[in-house]
Amino acid sequence: MNKIVGLLFLGCSIWGILGCSTEKKVEKKTEIRTELSSGWEFSQRDSGVWLPATVPGTVHTDLLANGKIEDPFYRMNELQLQWIDKKDWEYRTVFSVDKELLEKKNQRLTFHGLDTYADVYLNGKSIGVTDNMFRTWVFDVSGQLKADSNELRVVFASPTRRGLEEMKRYGLRLPADNDQSERGGMGNDRVSVYTRKAPYHYGWDWGPRLVTSGIWRPVVLEAWNNVKVEDVFIRQPQVTREEARLIAEVCINSDKRQNVEVEVASEGKVLVRESKELKVGKNEISIPYSILNPRLWWTNGLGKQELYDFTVRVVAEDDVIVEKGVTTGLRSLKLVREKDQWGESFGFELNGVPVFAKGANAIPNDVFLPRVTRDKYEKMVADAANANMNMIRIWGGGIYEDDAFFELCDKYGIMVWQDFMFACAMYPGNPEFLDNVREEAIDNVVRLRNHPSIALWCGNNENALAWRHGSPGGWGWKNQFTKAEQDTVFKAYYEVFHEILPGVVEQYTDGDDYWPSSPMAGPEPTQHGLDGTTSGDQHYWGVWHGFRPLESFDEVTTRFCSEYGFQSFPEMSTIETYASPEDYDIESEVMKSHQRSYIGNGRILDYMKMYYRVPDDFEQFIYMTHVLQGLSTKMGIEAHRRNTPYCMGSLIWQINDCWPVASWSTTDYYHKWKAAHYVMRDCFKEVIVAPKWNGDTLAIYGVNNGLDSTRAMLSIEVVNFAGRLCLSYHKGVKLAPNTSAVLFQLERDTLLAEASARNTMVVVRLQDGYEILDEKNVYFEYHKDLDLSDPRLSIEAIEEKGEKFILVSTGRLACNVMFYLPGVPAFFSDNYCDILPGREYKIKVDTDLSPAEIEKRIKIRYVH
Repeated sequence: MNKIVGLLFLGCSIWGILGCSTEKKVEKKTEIRTELSSGWEFSQRDSGVWLPATVPGTVHTDLLANGKIEDPFYRMNELQLQWIDKKDWEYRTVFSVDKELLEKKNQRLTFHGLDTYADVYLNGKSIGVTDNMFRTWVFDVSGQLKADSNELRVVFASPTRRGLEEMKRYGLRLPADNDQSERGGMGNDRVSVYTRKAPYHYGWDWGPRLVTSGIWRPVVLEAWNNVKVEDVFIRQPQVTREEARLIAEVCINSDKRQNVEVEVASEGKVLVRESKELKVGKNEISIPYSILNPRLWWTNGLGKQELYDFTVRVVAEDDVIVEKGVTTGLRSLKLVREKDQWGESFGFELNGVPVFAKGANAIPNDVFLPRVTRDKYEKMVADAANANMNMIRIWGGGIYEDDAFFELCDKYGIMVWQDFMFACAMYPGNPEFLDNVREEAIDNVVRLRNHPSIALWCGNNENALAWRHGSPGGWGWKNQFTKAEQDTVFKAYYEVFHEILPGVVEQYTDGDDYWPSSPMAGPEPTQHGLDGTTSGDQHYWGVWHGFRPLESFDEVTTRFCSEYGFQSFPEMSTIETYASPEDYDIESEVMKSHQRSYIGNGRILDYMKMYYRVPDDFEQFIYMTHVLQGLSTKMGIEAHRRNTPYCMGSLIWQINDCWPVASWSTTDYYHKWKAAHYVMRDCFKEVIVAPKWNGDTLAIYGVNNGLDSTRAMLSIEVVNFAGRLCLSYHKGVKLAPNTSAVLFQLERDTLLAEASARNTMVVVRLQDGYEILDEKNVYFEYHKDLDLSDPRLSIEAIEEKGEKFILVSTGRLACNVMFYLPGVPAFFSDNYCDILPGREYKIKVDTDLSPAEIEKRIKIRYVH
């Protein structure tokens, strides 16, 4: 849904144009804020046994810290822990408050995350009941605090037992295919959809079933007198390079009727100041202002990530009595859906420029969410930026991520496609559930709306597709209902995703775009659940689930591919954290338990047989799964980018894991890069060559997703595996912005001449002076049919200006060489790469080892 917000800037103060040079300091401490994070204990309800607890935390991690359970991720321990979600749990702490806080008129407790069904007591009195993990719960405790000590108790009901009660109350068993109810000892009772809790906690085809409870986000005690600035939203109705027209929407809570001045300041200057009369209670104030020649926020690769810090101050009697800051970036960012010669476009436009979305889907970084620190968020977002991504899709089966994630996306220039938390299921439609969803949406839209990285709000993941796909049966869901029941189920679907959620986005943002479901061809009823090929977005799973060859990426058109992917195992150092040597067989119970796709291990093996020789050695097989995933990733991305501008987005499934597991992730649970992540970095560069066999013709495509035209020299060299040059072509080319074009075509027979297809390759290079913009290797046969032999690599380690490097050379082609240092944390700037004879490769190594130790301990793997 695109919408244009028209706003008249009546009475816009001259302050907004010129800026005032003075700022006032806050003269009085009107507000106290403290986090209640210490002294917590927890207990299994009515057991009488209390143990130390960590808040924020979860029951599972507290049990683990107290030695009451084994590591849930090790081997098959998960199965022994399914009793935890069937129990009730209680948390308590005692805290004191000082005289200053007690004298404040307003006192409240805010729980930023309670998982999930909780009764909250302060000094023995109930202050509230919660039933949604995703909401912020605020309780007024004015007059209820004591000077000496205060006891805070939170009692959590079993989420699965309560879910079962809600299912029985609703009267319909709603579909939720990924809920691993049998693994949890609940038979066919898939209760996850009846509870507003992270769906992936109940299991997924890449995750365990560990249904948590606990205080998973901070608990904050606040107190203030007179005035509190509750929220500041910087609306951006019109942003251009010449002027940013802005509106500061400020929510002010006042204890009394009073006249004040409200000012907006930034970078040492007051931008606008207006007189306001506050009433008792909440006051919604809008203050328009402008910034000339604004510094715009751009995505990774297109420009700088400029951010502005704005401060809103309330001034009375020439004193600043309260202030609140907000950071945002100024930009125009929208989803463009326009009729064209092919159908209807689907792509993002930033500051008036079309942007090819290069990125990945993200799931939560851990099953146990409080373990996700800011550093771990930064590792994930930096990994995305360093792989030349500009978008992450927050998938609808996880959580609305912490503020830190969005702050980092703002910093690194990563657009966010934000799903609401609904995935692969149908949901209840009773009034209590719908009201709960509405409040959840408001909480999270308001919390996140200032982030310039937010590009799109999406209702759900695959719900419409599952309900309609292969109509009339969909994924088989409709068959379990009568016609009247089908109408009831779809009515609830329509109300949530076509009325409630878009209504919240419309009301609480400044025109953010909303998309009802991913994937879908369009929001009209006739388009619900249709996978987008000429319009909308598409999840392409012909590769993997459909067991189609990797070449099929080129055979299926898509306007925006928001999901596709291929599995691999994590590397051996990660497998060693959850398995013992006796488990090192993909058919062992432990390895199968850490593979949640029902077709997973067999599907990997079958695809490997198509393209590579299958090794007998377990560790070599694990490595080959990385190589295979990298090949699939390359073919998918290049297919999408070759179709620019018909296709304007390529989001791989997925960038991260929530536990150590075989999955579609390009980095594992410990954020170690797999081959696919290196491949993404190369294929997501601004300018690439993307060669493709069309039968016996090699078509060399050039793709430029930058803002400017690029001139370069195209080189095509045919070499054998010993490094002998057989043939070469050179051609000057020009690549226009946001286009893909065939730069050169050559026949197979011409390229091979008298050479053998089994030991000859084509090296395609795009070069600007001495700078190599991109280089790709093309083979005439699948790797399983190539004449590959021991390359006998030479590796020398050196140190330059405090940085370590390896110099690598070979006398014969080595394919997909993986460098690693067993037992030592290390990151190689390039890895899983082809090493060609006659060249020297210089690869940076981030490690604490000395060059001598690197040379002594370094190991390699390559394709045999």
